[in-house]
Amino acid sequence: MAEIPSPGSRSAAAGTIRCGVCGTESRQPPFRPSPPEQPPDLDLRPGEPVRSTMARWLQQCPGCGYCAPDISRAHPAAAEAVRAAPFRALLADTSIPPLGRRFLAWALVLEETGALHASAEATLQAAWVADDLGRPELARSWRLDAVALWRGGPPLDAEQTVRVVDALRRAEAWDDAAATADGLARTAPPEVVAQVVMLEQRLIEAGDSGRHTVASALPPPSRRPHVSHQRIAARGEGFWAKLKRLFGKGG
Repeated sequence: MAEIPSPGSRSAAAGTIRCGVCGTESRQPPFRPSPPEQPPDLDLRPGEPVRSTMARWLQQCPGCGYCAPDISRAHPAAAEAVRAAPFRALLADTSIPPLGRRFLAWALVLEETGALHASAEATLQAAWVADDLGRPELARSWRLDAVALWRGGPPLDAEQTVRVVDALRRAEAWDDAAATADGLARTAPPEVVAQVVMLEQRLIEAGDSGRHTVASALPPPSRRPHVSHQRIAARGEGFWAKLKRLFGKGG
């Protein structure tokens, strides 16, 4: 199943790009983000300087409206999704901020192609846009949509489930957040995940729906982490294991 590409995975070639859905050519400047120098949030939103570059994470075709990290590439089902009424209605919905609309459009394409977890990631990213714009009602709604997509896809592992907990907490779905966190804690997850879950449980108990970083849950870092907004795919090493190595004693 397709994974949502990271912002730096698009084609590095400057110049004109042909849309993989409709063939329209457009100028799409390449984007290569610098590594984050600050720790990510608990939902893995990257720290600065990547944090402030969301407007450049996705390209959008000026012809059909297709959105993706690289619009020259398209799943065979993407064209059908772009032509469908829900996609057209989304693009026409001016009540949604333009950048949020772009991430939701990518999420809709991913959902229609069956990549539910990747669609959840894109929907969560739309919530980050709403956070930045001071639109808590949109951020809350989109976080709950992301949770539904995560839960509707393949079984979640511990690393993914702790992000579901954070999304529920940030959306103030307190009972669901607490039940999900408690259930995850009972599975004896890896130490680094367990530390994050313990922080989430304390925040839920306090009714704290605010932003917190991974650094607040893990031991003091020996150096700044360099992580992207996606799960790091070092061979045999999940994202939270990577964080443990970066933040753990002795680095």
